Amino acid sequence: QVQLVESGGGLVQAGGSLKLSCAASGRTSNIYNMAWFRQAPGKERAFVGGITWGGGSTYYANSVKGRFTISRDNAKNTVSLQMNSLKPEDTAVYYCAASRTAGVAIISNYDFWGQGTQVTVSS
Repeated sequence: QVQLVESGGGLVQAGGSLKLSCAASGRTSNIYNMAWFRQAPGKERAFVGGITWGGGSTYYANSVKGRFTISRDNAKNTVSLQMNSLKPEDTAVYYCAASRTAGVAIISNYDFWGQGTQVTVSS
């Protein structure tokens, strides 16, 4: 089992920045990818960005490309999401997730989830 605990999030004005962090514990040696997903009210949970745990390759949804950056610290078992130039449409609950298989943007690959953290961007 892998446990994930998110931190960060909050309320920010449009154009501002926030950083989310996710700490992984437990059987972290089984992790293949880690990713951030988000879910806005009335919408399905969607892929935001992901990173391969070993090689550090990153992948982003088109809607956040160029504004968000995902990074990892293998020694600390943490993954972060730096969010810049935030827009009101970025408002959602953000979830950290870990998978044991390839396919970084496929939500069904993710076995372990954090509790979620709210990000609200005001206009």
